[in-house]
Amino acid sequence: MWHSRPRLCGLPGSQAGAPVPHTNSTTQNFMTITAKMVSELRDKTNAGMMDCKKALEEAKGDLAAAEVVLRKRGIATAAKKSGRAAKEGSIASYIHMGGKMGVLVEINCETDFVAKTDSFREFVKDVALHIAAAKPVCVSREQVPADLIARERDIARAQVKDKPAQIIEKIVDGKIEKFYSTACLLEQAFIKNTDVTIKDHLTAKVSELGENIVIKRFTVYELGQSPGDVTASA
Repeated sequence: MWHSRPRLCGLPGSQAGAPVPHTNSTTQNFMTITAKMVSELRDKTNAGMMDCKKALEEAKGDLAAAEVVLRKRGIATAAKKSGRAAKEGSIASYIHMGGKMGVLVEINCETDFVAKTDSFREFVKDVALHIAAAKPVCVSREQVPADLIARERDIARAQVKDKPAQIIEKIVDGKIEKFYSTACLLEQAFIKNTDVTIKDHLTAKVSELGENIVIKRFTVYELGQSPGDVTASA
């Protein structure tokens, strides 16, 4: 009995044994970015939805790599905004240890609109709480008094006086860098997330809110201090 051959499926004119057309490699390597991935990255970084999506696309769906992309972009964004005038903002207080310690901090932004947002207010409160817990000496290393640095250098040299002369200054420089990381607010590890510094947290907030933000100054008071004997003021 005569049997018909099965018909070939595919493009018109397809023949048995004909080579299969290659798929575009870009399509093969394309990573579908889901709403869940975008939401997870946004929860971790507080960046905008579109920024998260673009970062995930650039990182081919790798969340950790996408976070790095956002941090790099955030630093760039903050640098662009750092020259803008920041004359609005908020002064916040934080009372600690059952009323035995108090903190006042002034943080500035560019507009009254941003100053009234929950995100900015939460940032100000977080910084005030951090200052109470970490007791920085000043906001940035540029504000550290020269006599204090000189004293710290003398102490560091005394601690390594038995080391070879050619390495003493390198060791001292390392100890001074360590001092900055504990004395300067911007260089301290954020108490709510020790993987980032206060400067990192500030940079992320600049990227999120789209305005220059400046931690202007702070003062710490402790119960029983003599007049003028402020624990920290910057």
